[in-house]
Amino acid sequence: MASHRMKDKTIPNINGWRQTTPKHGTAYIVRHRVRRVVSMTLVGVLVTIGSAVGAGLAALAIAPRAITIIQQNGRHKKPEIIDPNAGKPIDLLVLGQDTRSGAGNSSLSGGEDNDDEHNADTAMVVQIAADRSYINIVSIPRDSLVDAPACHTSKGTVPARYNVMFNSIFASGYETGGDLASAAGCTVNAVNSLTGLDIQQFVIVDFEGLKNMIDDIGGVDLCIPVDTHDDYTWLDLHKGMQHLDGTQATKYARMRHGTGTDGTDIMRTTRQQYLIKQLMNKALSLNLLTDSSQLYRLSRSALNSLSISSGLADLSVLVGLAMSMKNLKVDHIYAQTISVVPAPDDPNRRVWTADADEIWAKLRENKPLSQAPESTPEDSNAQNQSKSNAQNGNDTAQNGNGTQNGNPTPEPQTPSVDPVTGLIKNHDGTLIDPNTGGYVDPENGSIRDPKTNEYIGIAYRYLNTTVCGVPAQK
Repeated sequence: MASHRMKDKTIPNINGWRQTTPKHGTAYIVRHRVRRVVSMTLVGVLVTIGSAVGAGLAALAIAPRAITIIQQNGRHKKPEIIDPNAGKPIDLLVLGQDTRSGAGNSSLSGGEDNDDEHNADTAMVVQIAADRSYINIVSIPRDSLVDAPACHTSKGTVPARYNVMFNSIFASGYETGGDLASAAGCTVNAVNSLTGLDIQQFVIVDFEGLKNMIDDIGGVDLCIPVDTHDDYTWLDLHKGMQHLDGTQATKYARMRHGTGTDGTDIMRTTRQQYLIKQLMNKALSLNLLTDSSQLYRLSRSALNSLSISSGLADLSVLVGLAMSMKNLKVDHIYAQTISVVPAPDDPNRRVWTADADEIWAKLRENKPLSQAPESTPEDSNAQNQSKSNAQNGNDTAQNGNGTQNGNPTPEPQTPSVDPVTGLIKNHDGTLIDPNTGGYVDPENGSIRDPKTNEYIGIAYRYLNTTVCGVPAQK
């Protein structure tokens, strides 16, 4: 394998993709193979619900000197909510901080109280469409190996590093600068270098902050596909749709041990993506995105739980953004994990594949991650069925007489689309997710990349309606 150190090339700084190719550690050329932080979140969407999730939630903050207008002449109109970012796409990086600082965080992590722990437990690139019709979420595995450009911190510069774990970028920024601004700044800088994006905003949530926000909206319903027990966090859940409080949901979103998980960070990202959708679904069902009084109340609660960049840390900005997404559909939250394979020299680490840039290209072009706008479900299914046949050695030579191995060629069977789950079903029973083209596990709804077989997401509607038997929403 060729080296990808690129010592002869300039390593970009602060906004530095600089029209060079993304710098993804040894991994990229492999083909087919601030305040508290942490977790993930839909900042806008969940900003509105006051939920940010280590599995992804929203970011809220309020202007400390906001003044409510005094109504005149007996008028009692609600204040008008304006979205200052209307008509503009919004890109941000959501970071979940794996910190053991404080009793709340240490109990949720299953570890001991430790002020020296400042790692990035979760990283998600969130893109909110200019017309607010969809949201893209791309999870970056914390153990993926990448090349990190030099970055400036509050107390010095972190030099460029090569072939390092992604989550170490946050940690080294904090170690050098001693604050979240340094940790987040170095991580945003690296993501921009790796993806070609120009992210300027971020949200950081820690375990306790996530837990508090979930509690503030009354908990969340999650489909647990198998009986789940984790001795690290003392989590014990039965199979089925369960109503979880903030503590339980936070532990479930970040668990990597026990039953119901394979111990990898990759599988954990899929549960976090699912949690985001369930939180958004609750926000919509409770009309939180249209109730200004609720939004203001949740913002004040979130103020004590999240750390966000100054460009978003304003009450009018966040509440306006939240209300602008009141018509968003949960099915239009497109979430997946970046394409990776085990690192050639260490099976416990991951490297990005060449296909990863196809995902980043869509975000650079402000396009939805869904394949739907570019192809019909039948086209997507046929393409994946062809791949499946090739991988399983099922292709059969066909002669010029329209026969296969001397037998008449069977009539092609049109794949069906389930109107409830939205999944494509092949004639052999294989389930395909139309958004990612991945294969869906019928037991737990997880989606795997057809090329790498790595986890890339969860079939949201299938998990709820089929695995847990929840009636489909009309």
